[in-house]
Amino acid sequence: METSPAIAQVLSEVGPRLRRLRMRRGVSLTAVAEATGISKSTLSRLESGQRRPSLELLLPIAQAHQVPLEELIGAPEVGDPRVRPIPRSVNGNTVLPLTRQAGPLQAFKMVLPQTRNTPELCTHEGYEWLYVLSGSLRLLLADHDLVLEAGEAAEFDTRLPHWFGSTGEGPVEVLSLFGRQGERIHVRARPRARNRNDEADRADGE
Repeated sequence: METSPAIAQVLSEVGPRLRRLRMRRGVSLTAVAEATGISKSTLSRLESGQRRPSLELLLPIAQAHQVPLEELIGAPEVGDPRVRPIPRSVNGNTVLPLTRQAGPLQAFKMVLPQTRNTPELCTHEGYEWLYVLSGSLRLLLADHDLVLEAGEAAEFDTRLPHWFGSTGEGPVEVLSLFGRQGERIHVRARPRARNRNDEADRADGE
């Protein structure tokens, strides 16, 4: 089987890494041979690159040096996974992107000011999942008029007419996941309480 250039590069670095590890620990080839049962000549050829490394050889060497196998192979280090969002202002809202890579699903933290309380319904492709961190969020979705409190979540198809913002009582902090493909709505929220004028109009109509 032909070895890819990337794999060949990794294998070529194993020998020098074995030698550096042994020298750093101050261990002789003879001592490693006694601890692993691998002949001294085989170990020497491994370190010089004349012998192809294999699991049968590397596993006992890793055990003898008490290091993980990844250290002998030189597996790439995992980068810092933390996202340090840079806030930006979008239509008066503070938006903090929580995903670094472009993709079908994006995460945001949004701070909606108290003044964002005038509904302007819109539609577009995709679906959105909202989780209220603090404050009270008003969500209009088609015929629904809902209020979500801290700890409540809503998921909806953005092809439906929708809008969300503050109830006017204060700012709202929201965690948002947005995807491109529409999905069925799943909402956990209490209906927005009717105000007295609404109740009066309803009574007049009856």
